Amino acid sequence: MSKVKAGGSSKNIHNNAGQRLGVKRFGGQAVNEGEVLVRQTGATKLAGEGTYMSRNYTIHAAKSGTVGFKKVKKQHFTGKAVPRTVVVVE
Repeated sequence: MSKVKAGGSSKNIHNNAGQRLGVKRFGGQAVNEGEVLVRQTGATKLAGEGTYMSRNYTIHAAKSGTVGFKKVKKQHFTGKAVPRTVVVVE
């Protein structure tokens, strides 16, 4: 005999909405000042010239222009170079 009643299962509890992350304006597109370019969790892409990063790592356009993406090698504290993408507005 069991000492405890059957607890049941909790299979339908993960029903929260997605965060809608990702690139919002692609390379070559014209943008205005303040538009959201990339929504991300952590700094997976870096803010370059003509852009700025807000507190939740969202990259915005600091000026009007066209969006561009550049590949750079960013050096870690250990000396290892890691490829990163930099978002720029020209």
